[in-house]
Parts: sequence; structure tokens; C-alpha cells
Amino acid sequence: MTTLAAAPEARSSTLHLARQSMQMPWNAVAVDARGRFIVSSPRWTGYKGPAVAIIDAHGQLSAYPDAAWNRDPASAGAGQVFVSVNAIHEDRRGDLWIVDTGALQLGGTPVPGGAKIVHVDPHSDRVVRVYHLPGAVLHAHSYIDDIRIHGRRAYLTDAGEGAILVLDLDNGQVRRRFDGMPFVRARAQDRIVVQGKPLLDAHDRPVHVQVDPLELSPDGRVLYFGPLTGPWSQVETRYLDDDGLDDAELARHVRPWLALPPVGGTAMGPDGSLYYTPLADASVMRRNADGQVSRLVQDRRLRWVDAPFLDGHGHLYLPVPQLDGAAAFNHGRSTMQAPFKLYRLDLPGVRRPRSSEGSVSR
Repeated sequence: MTTLAAAPEARSSTLHLARQSMQMPWNAVAVDARGRFIVSSPRWTGYKGPAVAIIDAHGQLSAYPDAAWNRDPASAGAGQVFVSVNAIHEDRRGDLWIVDTGALQLGGTPVPGGAKIVHVDPHSDRVVRVYHLPGAVLHAHSYIDDIRIHGRRAYLTDAGEGAILVLDLDNGQVRRRFDGMPFVRARAQDRIVVQGKPLLDAHDRPVHVQVDPLELSPDGRVLYFGPLTGPWSQVETRYLDDDGLDDAELARHVRPWLALPPVGGTAMGPDGSLYYTPLADASVMRRNADGQVSRLVQDRRLRWVDAPFLDGHGHLYLPVPQLDGAAAFNHGRSTMQAPFKLYRLDLPGVRRPRSSEGSVSR
């Protein structure tokens, strides 16, 4: 297993304020081919506005892909509205994949029909397809966290109960893999600490987040995954895609990959570099494919950076939702403070076209 050595300092990088909002504590962002900033926030943060929105340069939010999808879940069928969105993923074609946990409360049970993946074409803002996650693959406290896509398969993490879900994008069938196995569950002794404060639940117990971040190798042949507190494992996707393997056989193909500290989110570049955001010290790190680790920036403004986004032009976007300040972790009283900010970090050593601001490579 690769372990982290002391991180050498990279050339000083500057944070640029890309967007800010007085309303939405976003934990996900994508910048589409039209240069629009698309952001989302889960309901358990206490936010009451559109679950997914385009935010303009003035901080104004417009429901995305339309107002109907952003209706109050209590007033419409859970299968045709966003119940509580946790992630937005942009694939290599530029299409958007929106992950709806289906659970209104953190740690709550997904409402019937609520857990789903919504595939959107941002060129037309048309919903291409909705993939409903059947109750048979969800557990009482499932929290479908994030998604990555290779070919005609999508891979998702269940951060609530601990499992990888494999979704067939052609027939919509879903298979639950590694259910409750050690490498998809947080270790009892691990702690999440954000700028000196441990993350505790309503009963003052340490919060444990099961398999949460995941990444695909640039060629799509290997899936990397692990609990929020680490360590990460790896498995070849050809084994995950093989429905003929049961979980015991599949587990024999899992290998240790990397020990990481608790992170808010990750992003993997086309060269295999892993960008990650340690929660303890408000930093952004890069691990090159050869294993060399460097710190790109450390700044107290980066309070729980969640799901960093690479735009393909040498920019890394950093949404700062301050999730540790949510009421769920503070005895019912939120300590989150507006404005909520989205920063852009210009990556050292990457050439950027003059006109690339806000665009996405294909």
C-alpha cells in the first residue's frame, strides 16, 4: 500500500473567487461546455432553494434543468423531483449525471422512488434518462454518494451502509457489491477532524462515513475507492462488471491502493494525478501518478472543500459548503456562515488557453 510521505510545498497557488451565494451551501459543482456554473446542495444542510441550479456572476440561482425538477419533494412524486442531491458528475462527453440520495435527512431512509441518477444533456438541458435505484439494492440508511462512469457501466458509492453499486446504463439493472466488507466501511478508531474539531453526531459520537470517494483510472480499467477516512482500495472494472462473480470471488481481486487522511473530496486528472482536500488542515494536495505528493495550497477559507472539479484547462474548482457546521453535527444549530464561496485554483505547471475561463475540455 502506498503511504503519504511529508508533502513538499508546490509553487504558491492563488485562490480566485469564482462564485458566491448568500443562500446555497453547495457541495458539488460542474462547469459545462457553455461556461455555466451548475451547483447543488443536499436538503439536510437546511437549504430550501432549488436542489440544482445555475449560478451567475451576481450570485443569482436559476433552477436546473428546470423548475419542475426542483419542486418541493412533499408536493410531487419523489421519482420526478430532486429529493436531496449529493453530487454532480460530468462525463468525458460533457453530459451531467446528478446523484439524488432520495433521503431528506442525513442518515435517514431513502423515500420510495427517491434514490436515482438523473442523466442530463447540458447542450439542450434535456433529461436523457432517469435511473431509479430499486429498494432491493438499498438498505435502511443507504446514502448514495457519488458516481463515475466507464463505457456502459456506472459505479456508485453507498456512504451510509458501505457498498459499491454497479449500474448497467443500457438496461438499468443495479447490482450491490462488497456489501459491508471491511474495505468499504470506516474503521471504528478513525476520526474526522475539521480544523481542530472532531465531527460528532447528535449523540456526541464520532461520525463514520463508509465508502465515499471513488475515482476511475484515466483508461477506466481500475476503480479506486475507500471510506472518507481511508484507506483506499482498487479493483479492475472488468471484475466489477462480471455478473458471474459473487462477492466473495470479486473480493479476491481487491488490492490496497493508498492511505489518505480524511478528505472532503477528490478529482483525478487525465494523467492519473489525484487531487484531494484533507479536512484537518484546509489544504489541497496533488499526488502524481508516480506517487510524488505536493501541497498546492493551504488556506483557512477552505473549510471542508467538497468534490473538487477539474475543468480540463488547468483549473481546479473548490466548492466550500462548510459541512462541518451543519445542524446535524452541532446539536441542531447550524454554524455555517454565508456567503458560501466557490474558488478557482490555477494549477501550477499547466498551460491555460487565454479563452479557457469557464470552459470544459472534451
